[in-house]
Amino acid sequence: MISVETALERILAALSPGTAETVSVADSFGRVLAKDVVARVTQPPVAVSAMDGYAARGVDLSAGPCTLRRIGVVHAGASFAGRVGPGECVRIFTGAPVPAGADTIVIQENTRAEEDRVQVTEATQAGRYVRPAGLDFKEGDTGLRAGDVIGVRQLGLAAAMNRPWLDVARRPRVAILASGDEIVLPGDPLGPAQIVSSNALALGAFVRCWGGEPIQLGIAPDRSDAVQAMAQGAAGADLLVTTGGASVGEHDLIRSALGARGLDLDFWQIAMRPGKPLMFGRIGGVPMLGLPGNPVSALVCSVLFLRPALLRLLGARDIEPPRLDAVLGAPLPANDRRQDYLRATLARGMDGSLVATAYDRQDSSMLSLLSGADALVVRPPDAPPLAAGSRVPVMPLRHALAGV
Repeated sequence: MISVETALERILAALSPGTAETVSVADSFGRVLAKDVVARVTQPPVAVSAMDGYAARGVDLSAGPCTLRRIGVVHAGASFAGRVGPGECVRIFTGAPVPAGADTIVIQENTRAEEDRVQVTEATQAGRYVRPAGLDFKEGDTGLRAGDVIGVRQLGLAAAMNRPWLDVARRPRVAILASGDEIVLPGDPLGPAQIVSSNALALGAFVRCWGGEPIQLGIAPDRSDAVQAMAQGAAGADLLVTTGGASVGEHDLIRSALGARGLDLDFWQIAMRPGKPLMFGRIGGVPMLGLPGNPVSALVCSVLFLRPALLRLLGARDIEPPRLDAVLGAPLPANDRRQDYLRATLARGMDGSLVATAYDRQDSSMLSLLSGADALVVRPPDAPPLAAGSRVPVMPLRHALAGV
């Protein structure tokens, strides 16, 4: 068995980003940039007012209260044709260009206006409440980098930079093949020894929320010829994900059936729990990630390996799953030689610290516990017993299982 870290390194080393495509900025949410985004405009294009008030000269305002003569008004989107001279001011509104001759804004709360006379009640430092041209960014500035994921903030910045189109990574096509005589799709007739399959649908949702396009190949019965025939549907995909094949031992059927069709196996079995029977290789030029048939193991392995694989195919820069520090809400026994990922709830302690409490029962068949879990407590191989209050690393699940 190899370590989790070694397995992830070998998976990522075997993958590379795909091609790019162009989408409108309005449709770019959740996509990964394939090229840097460079501003086509300067923002703001000229010096503008940051507040409603009066534009004047700082030299007239710095000494203290004074009276100015109002010579005009300027709104956002408009401009003032004249020039502000000594003892003069212009009524101005937020976002409006600062008139020539003025360099300071007096907020309206510090004034009293009567006809064209404006009494300034407090001294104002020169340059106050003026946003200089290019304060946010200048034409030619790089605002976003290739590999950035476009969230709400990034989309807004790209739009402000006057980029109506963005070059993004093409969504990876991920073929998903479940196997097993004992599983059926939701709603199908159930035999006395059959169970409802959740893996293919859950994995499809996982692929979609991390930027890929799932291709459901269906459920292959536990026969080599059936597995081989259905796996041919992965031709042209960027990744084949299998799950199950446990009738003669976890992944034995998948490994032997695809091995007969040229599977180049990189590794099989990881020193982790849940998810020991993880497999990675390549068949017909398509990388293949073989997940356990157990639904909890499949999803935990998806967080650890499938998510980073998808992000690598997308060319994303931030690939590693996030980790947080927490304190234990209950003691944990010593660990064996496998790295453990314990489903746990998270809460805030009286001192504000994050408290992780692992479920007493960690049976990997219990999908309901994973559904209610907030995080995975990471236990290194051969870790000693830990008392409540001990610090441990945790992997939050809300983001990992919900996408960008």
